[in-house]
Amino acid sequence: MLATSLGIHDLGLFIVSGLLLNITPGPDSLLIMSRSATQGWRAGSAAALGIGTGTLVHVLAGALGLSALLAASATAFVVVKLLGAAYLVWLGLGMLWQRRPAAAPDAGEATPRPAALALWAVFRQGLLTNVLNPKVALFFLAFVPQFISAEAPHKGLAFVLLGLIFNLNGMLWCHALAWFTAGASRRIRVPAALLSLLNRSMGALFLAFGVRLAMSESA
Repeated sequence: MLATSLGIHDLGLFIVSGLLLNITPGPDSLLIMSRSATQGWRAGSAAALGIGTGTLVHVLAGALGLSALLAASATAFVVVKLLGAAYLVWLGLGMLWQRRPAAAPDAGEATPRPAALALWAVFRQGLLTNVLNPKVALFFLAFVPQFISAEAPHKGLAFVLLGLIFNLNGMLWCHALAWFTAGASRRIRVPAALLSLLNRSMGALFLAFGVRLAMSESA
């Protein structure tokens, strides 16, 4: 088996643990839910793909040792941390200040939803939310090596394989979350005013995540 030949052990435990970690609420899940509720499944999927791409960046950085450099350098950590915090704050403020379009002239028509973003812009949001969070890089450095034997012949390849498995788990969960949120929003026929309130609530949470990240320690 490939995993065994690379020195990977307890693969089943890694998969289960990774799935549980992926379903833990955080900025990534909030972004997917917000975009799915306001723009539908495609937008939620675009956010999920951006997050998955960001995770791949962290996996490759960890395998190449860049994440280790980030963990070892206090200055590098602070710089990346502040960039990530600033982006989360900017994203949160954008959601808080987003204006709701004027109501449709026909009284029989549903009130329009909050302004939609292009799918590429949603993808970019997911990518940057993940990539600019140094805690994700440190997480991979702390979590993944626990499942790689000290005598593994190709530790870098083992790290990449485990990272890909973790990301696959994450993508399955993220797309399921996008589908469920979009479906629930469509079936319940959430009023536009409530969707706007949801969008602003998510913005406030992103703002809180950004402040929390800026104030966090490197360890």
